[in-house]
Amino acid sequence: MVSSLKPRSSLDADSVRDAYRRWARMYDKVFGGVSAFGRRRAVAAVNALPGTHVLEVGVGTGLALPSYRSDKRITGIDLSEDMLALARERVKREGLRNVDELMVMDAEHTTFADNSFDIAVGMFVASVVPHPDLLLAELKRVVKPGGHILFVNHFLARGGLRLKVEKVMARASRALGWHPDFAIESLLPPEDMARATIVPVPPAGLFTLVTLPPEKTK
Repeated sequence: MVSSLKPRSSLDADSVRDAYRRWARMYDKVFGGVSAFGRRRAVAAVNALPGTHVLEVGVGTGLALPSYRSDKRITGIDLSEDMLALARERVKREGLRNVDELMVMDAEHTTFADNSFDIAVGMFVASVVPHPDLLLAELKRVVKPGGHILFVNHFLARGGLRLKVEKVMARASRALGWHPDFAIESLLPPEDMARATIVPVPPAGLFTLVTLPPEKTK
């Protein structure tokens, strides 16, 4: 049953902030390499879509920011001020003029108006937030009709050794700051699963790129 795949351990905003405060200065070296393929695929997908205003959720240290096309206007949000401080340094260092704002914000409850963005992309954030269903609902609210929502994330394996490893790692969710045992069904309800494009990305399909096309109008 789908319910058995859902994460067993919960995270709250404070535990996420604490985890990424510890990880901030080491994040690029520890996670930057292994997540690079997924990040590049997500940005390439965003660059190929119509629309100018992009919301990047979970912008972190800004690793993805230099890869966006110059005509894409980027707003980045993250729960961690420590990570955003490094992102701001990156923007200044690399002269990224298409980054409009980098803001501390809860992705489940943003302060943006309805229909503010053409595209929203969640970078490794779905397995971090306490309530993935609220995250998806919020992105649907802030993306304009006809816009796209994308996620790149690690999702729970369906079987094999990786599944066993992820279930063991789940005990350390609070220290890691994310759910190793996060199932895609925890993010996407059946109707969205049916219309989504779901593509595994390297290394070894560890991450997945999910693209939700515009919802059909009734």
